[in-house]
Amino acid sequence: MRTPTSLAAAALVGLAATAPTACVTEGPAGVEPQRRPNIIWLIAEDLGPELGSYGHPEAYTPNLDRLASEGVRYTRAYTVAPVCSVSRSAFMTGMHALAIDAQNHRSHRDPGDENPLPEGVRLLTHWLRDAGYYSVNLKDQESGIGGSGKDDFNFSVAGRKWDSSRWADLATHQPFYAQISYNTTHRMGRRPDIASRIARPADPAKVQIPPYYPDHEVTRRDWATYLDSIQEMDGEVGVLLDRLEADGLADSTIVVFIGDHGRTMLRGKQWPYDSGLHIPMLIRWPRGFPAPEQIAPGRVDDRLISALDLTATTLWAAGIERPEKMQGHTFLGPDARENEYIFASRDRCDATVMRVRSVRSRRYRYIRNLMPHVPFTAPNLYKETMYPVLGLMKELHAAGQLTPAQEALMAPRRPDEELYDLETDPWEIHNLADSTDPEHQRVKKELGVALERWMELVGDHDRAPEPEALVEEIRRKDEAFWATWRPAS
Repeated sequence: MRTPTSLAAAALVGLAATAPTACVTEGPAGVEPQRRPNIIWLIAEDLGPELGSYGHPEAYTPNLDRLASEGVRYTRAYTVAPVCSVSRSAFMTGMHALAIDAQNHRSHRDPGDENPLPEGVRLLTHWLRDAGYYSVNLKDQESGIGGSGKDDFNFSVAGRKWDSSRWADLATHQPFYAQISYNTTHRMGRRPDIASRIARPADPAKVQIPPYYPDHEVTRRDWATYLDSIQEMDGEVGVLLDRLEADGLADSTIVVFIGDHGRTMLRGKQWPYDSGLHIPMLIRWPRGFPAPEQIAPGRVDDRLISALDLTATTLWAAGIERPEKMQGHTFLGPDARENEYIFASRDRCDATVMRVRSVRSRRYRYIRNLMPHVPFTAPNLYKETMYPVLGLMKELHAAGQLTPAQEALMAPRRPDEELYDLETDPWEIHNLADSTDPEHQRVKKELGVALERWMELVGDHDRAPEPEALVEEIRRKDEAFWATWRPAS
């Protein structure tokens, strides 16, 4: 029986505060309280589900495909924001960014702009530390296994976030929670000679591109480079998985692989469509611990799962009771819940100010544009510098050579509302919000009501925007950075 968890059942900031330390329980069935699994999150930056195991053309990812065959592949996993700092602020607390004032990209970082977490809301690593877990944000290179060390929070953290950054500390500090971020898939982390360092470069003629992009050499080459970066990251994951085996840690470590948000493409990253929110998620359970009933090698799970649920589920796997205020719920074990809806938001990204709210059911996505006068192509130095397809589309738009689906991205104004049937329109190009079909209108009303209730619960109505002076300062910093930025060598 489905148990909705996204609305009234959600634990919200306005409820009573939780105890300041974790409540340790027995966790997964059959596991003694003193013996707990290690847990490692592998986080690829700017990554949608463009992996071989997800059936994406020209994606060569043998290590991640092996991980999928040894564990569970989740087909409907979503972040709650389509940009890194907001998404990470959410899944490292189990809270929607809007509920903790972390919704604006890279906010609260200037001196004097403190943003402490609400009472009863803490970092995942802090809950785990109370239960005896050692936390490691892997970024050392001496072991040959080093990530970017990214955490990127839009709030102030009291106390140390991590205990270490070294792989060597894992074996001697168990149980551990470790995290590694792969910036190989981030546009700014790609190297120009990437195709020469991988086994099977993607063929631009064979890649699959969305119909809202022009079928052009520039587009195909950009997508091929994206897939090449995924293949390089896959090799890095393979090194880590082999090292877990060599160091005798594989049989005691839960391995989770996710993207921090969707793909870094025009209408992907920074946009709360499936393209900006849909992520791969793979979970492999260790042989040394009994697996929950929802886990089996090679299983495919199509439940709607929020990244916030992964936070709660990680605590459950560690034997920690879900904190009262945490808005995610566990999707493993005897008390697993299934979402009826997944909610998402987009606010200021870089110096581009917008307010977009989004809700997805299993079949439909509804979007409400609260600032529809700000177009898709509003000035954004990051995109203008890093997205070659954006420049191409501007040229083709001026020449009148775009299709209607492509021309929609060049419109001077966005629709107030959007509704897409993901079953018949997976690319989200046929807006049904103004359809006269009674079923479409029923669905729009249902999702609109759900979104309204969620906005009320997270305190989103009548939210004051950031001061214009702050946005102008961000714009000046962006201009200074991009004026001197050079690609990785």
